[in-house]
Amino acid sequence: MKKLGLASRILVGLLIGVVVGLILQPFPQVARTYIKPFGDLFLNLIRMIIVPLVLASLVVGTASVENIRKLGRIGAKTIAYYLLTTALAVIIGLIMGNLMQPGSGLTLPTDAKVTAAKPPSLVDVLLNMVPTNPIKAMVDANMLQIIVFSIFVGIAITLVGERAKALFNFFDGLAEVSYKIVRIIMWYAPIGVFALIVPTVATHGAKVLLPLLKLIIALYIGLAIHGGVVYSLLVKTLGKMNPGEFFKKVSPAMLVAFTTCSSSATLPITMDVTEKELNVPKSISSFMLPLGATINMDGTALYQGICALFVAQIFGISLSFSQQLTIVLTATLASIGTAGVPGAGLIMLTMVLTSVGLPMEGIALIAGVDRILDMGRTCLNVTGDMVGALVIHRTEKA
Repeated sequence: MKKLGLASRILVGLLIGVVVGLILQPFPQVARTYIKPFGDLFLNLIRMIIVPLVLASLVVGTASVENIRKLGRIGAKTIAYYLLTTALAVIIGLIMGNLMQPGSGLTLPTDAKVTAAKPPSLVDVLLNMVPTNPIKAMVDANMLQIIVFSIFVGIAITLVGERAKALFNFFDGLAEVSYKIVRIIMWYAPIGVFALIVPTVATHGAKVLLPLLKLIIALYIGLAIHGGVVYSLLVKTLGKMNPGEFFKKVSPAMLVAFTTCSSSATLPITMDVTEKELNVPKSISSFMLPLGATINMDGTALYQGICALFVAQIFGISLSFSQQLTIVLTATLASIGTAGVPGAGLIMLTMVLTSVGLPMEGIALIAGVDRILDMGRTCLNVTGDMVGALVIHRTEKA
């Protein structure tokens, strides 16, 4: 195992975990009781370092830009990239939903009831981005508030100049220590991935998956198309890199995202891979990646498109072209509008279904296999963050 690269070791852990999970399907409690704690330990280790890593790297990255106008340009490019790829993801999801008809022939359980999650207003989202207490934001691991505070500190360091050099050096040192801790944690990654996948496979057996197999296949084909076509074109044309080489280099972060189902939990590995393997400078990666982990949801947006049609097909409702266009617009804006909100995926789906008048009860069926769907969409979310960092780096360099 030591002779293998990080990506290979994680993949081996993932494959062994799938096999063990299949063996333990008759005894899912064994997997949850004795194996899952090792996966929880891996998640706790990653969560331990997220806040200091994001705070330090974002302050250093923002202060390193030195030119405020350049920082604004990078920010504008970042938002434009996120909105464009998210819109394309929703469109691909709708195409897959129309072609494969995942909801046709299915009926909703009579006892299915879902309480619609209330989406936050735009004013609340904007106000909640600014922390009234930065220390509390760090304690709560509120990523959007930490990002906003870090950017303000970084800009202020740049404006103060030489007198703030000591503060810059402190954050620079904290960032380097955080990176080292991440590399130490990554030695445990294969075991953590193994322990996370075993209870997932053992719990979600064939009985749960088979009725919704068409939905799962439609989603994963859509994710593959978005990653293999949209991202490959962006990497090739704007990123000036061979797509095969790109995916090989970023595979450790993709595999961790697949098993943890969390862009934020994967963030330390995403930043490490982007800087070391893709050679993206910290001034760009430390700004884009924490922001992307919070608001860039290509995989989730694609999932919204497919699931909206899935619900419509269950209830025998035909959606017009204008209604499907509404889904594209709502899901694209919701990906940013629900940033930093717990259960953002569910709130996004609620907003999308409401926008075209679809019943909420359809979510009850999706919830049964949501973990399986979440693995794929989180993997694409994280991949999109790394593609964006590479693209912005190349365009700034040009």
